[in-house]
This record gives sequence, structure tokens and C-alpha cells, in this order.
Amino acid sequence: MTTTPAGDAVAELSYEQARDELVRVVQALESGGASLEESLALWERGNALADRCEEWLQGAKARLDAARSSAAPAGTSEGAAPA
Repeated sequence: MTTTPAGDAVAELSYEQARDELVRVVQALESGGASLEESLALWERGNALADRCEEWLQGAKARLDAARSSAAPAGTSEGAAPA
């Protein structure tokens, strides 16, 4: 399995980097070739990567919500079609 260098903290990864590494972690776990200790380390890394992806997605959602609310005409509620 290819991993990021040891100096790369999960919190510094882009969404794409975290997602790609998470895919590799899942593949390694599914292959079943790792020892119990290695599997636990992969599981922990996978959880950290999934959390990082979720942070990116929540941040993107917040930015979209903010853009939508600032672009909505006065007097309309979010998600409601203007009359």
C-alpha cells in the first residue's frame, strides 16, 4: 500500500488527497493480507481520513449555503421559488 509521507498530517491533506488515500486504505483492509496490528493502524488512519473528507464536505456545504443566501432576492426564503 502506498501512503503519504509520515510528515503529512491528515489535517493538511486536500479533499482529493484524503479521499484517494482512504480508497487505498479500504483496498488494503479488504485484501485481508495485513496483520491485526497493521489492520488496526489502517482502520485508525481510515477513520482520520474519513473525518478529514467530512470536514471538507461540510465546509463546502457551508460556503454553498452562504452563497445561496447572499444571492437570494430579498423577501424569499431559501429553497423557495420566487413568485
